Amino acid sequence: MEKKVDFKVYNTLTKNLEEFKPLIPGKVGMYVCGVTAYDFSHIGHARAAVVFDILFRYLQHLGYEVTYVRNFTDIDDKIICRANDLGEDPLSLSSRFCDEYLVDMDSLQCLRPTHQPRVTDHMEQIKDMITQIINNGFAYVVEGDVFFAVETFPNYGQLSGQKLENTRAGERVAVDERKRNPADFALWKAAKPGEPSWESPWGPGRPGWHIECSAMSAHYLTFKFDIHGGGSDLAFPHHENELTQSAAACQEFKVSHWMHNGHVTNNNEKMSKSLGNFFTIRQVTDRYHPLALRHFLMSAHYRSPLNYTVLQLENASDAIFYICQTLQDCEEALSLFEDGSLKEGAGQNGKVVGVTADAKICISKLHDEFETKMSDDLSTSHLLTGAFQDALKFINSSLSMLKKKQQKQKQLSLVQSLTEIEKEVKLVLDIVGLLPPCSYAEVLKQLKEKALKRAELTEQEVVALIEERTAARKNKDFSRSDQIRAELTAKGIALMDVGKETVWRPCVPVEPEQEAPSVVQVQNSSPPPLSS
Repeated sequence: MEKKVDFKVYNTLTKNLEEFKPLIPGKVGMYVCGVTAYDFSHIGHARAAVVFDILFRYLQHLGYEVTYVRNFTDIDDKIICRANDLGEDPLSLSSRFCDEYLVDMDSLQCLRPTHQPRVTDHMEQIKDMITQIINNGFAYVVEGDVFFAVETFPNYGQLSGQKLENTRAGERVAVDERKRNPADFALWKAAKPGEPSWESPWGPGRPGWHIECSAMSAHYLTFKFDIHGGGSDLAFPHHENELTQSAAACQEFKVSHWMHNGHVTNNNEKMSKSLGNFFTIRQVTDRYHPLALRHFLMSAHYRSPLNYTVLQLENASDAIFYICQTLQDCEEALSLFEDGSLKEGAGQNGKVVGVTADAKICISKLHDEFETKMSDDLSTSHLLTGAFQDALKFINSSLSMLKKKQQKQKQLSLVQSLTEIEKEVKLVLDIVGLLPPCSYAEVLKQLKEKALKRAELTEQEVVALIEERTAARKNKDFSRSDQIRAELTAKGIALMDVGKETVWRPCVPVEPEQEAPSVVQVQNSSPPPLSS
């Protein structure tokens, strides 16, 4: 059953924030444009995947039955070009990178969509749709190529706001002089020597870029569905052309909400393969935990640009370490009280033990803040601050109190409070995809291994420096002791003296070359104006 939450999303088509109402009560159809599989995916691709994974998870949390479709473009000019450069079969190359993409998505804890169609498996649906568009008078055939005639569609430009006279052809290929209008786009491309091709009523060839998504979305979701998503760079021409050709094929075509995520930028320039300024997901997760990358990708409102910096990733990594350490400590403490009396909530003299008043307030604030922010166009930028951080602080302060000798009644009340707050924290993490896939201890270990790699140190070298520092302190050589601590902190290794023992944990390096966190946070925290 649906939960009664007024969920609002920004609709690119209407340029308004709108209440989300599915076409079929209780069910949601969502199509998101996936990757063109010719190389390892970069973190711009990861952002789109994480944004719509969070949407997928949240809709399920609200009680909807969601059919989530995300496609693979596995035949395309770029794929053919890369395959020729590598001396590889184009379909073999694209299949390999489709599989690699799934590995990356699993590492980022993106749930598998309901359907993940590939273009080459849906040629019949694509040809059928092109035939319908031609029969409806919106397309024409030239020497085995099929072009959509944009001038036959009066509402062309309604999604992107582009006017027909201002549109530019040739986004992916050179302008074809055989077109009636330079803005006309290919629905079917005649076969070229040495390229993969499929038989069609217009001769052998392959689909144009845009038609594939129209055909596959209609196949899996019909011509009426709730959400169509993708990166903001797809609004024009890809999604504009999708909307146009789908409506030309079927007058009843309707997508209720068009949603687009902002770019990931590098030095405030869009990150893309064509510009050569990108980092692949593998490159980043080689040095940072995938959970840290996911945390970073949701640190800005999904419609805002997100500027990539090392400092941002360091802060995200530090946040994940703190979350996991807190929950690990809580889990260990609660395990000591797993007995029958606790499970029944019984205290002294048979009195029922409940959560404390402060814990109830903490839980209520966390729940309300989470629902408020998520229902406001997936505002994740401050989701893990505020009440969420207060909940973690409450856990840590309660753990400190639990270590002290307390009356059984008060002790059990603390345990009950910790149990309930832990549940709420884990629920939030689960919905946004940050709940660790393994034990907290294993994630903490992995985070430390990544920190050592970034510091270019081994565990043994850190232990040796800790021992040297301990000896220096015994010899009252505090200058050397402070120097060792400072040098390690500059490399992202923090030393902590716990009683007579010194331990270490990852930290944000104290002398980063990146801009100050406050500047980055202000830049990335808010969505663009609704009129944008």
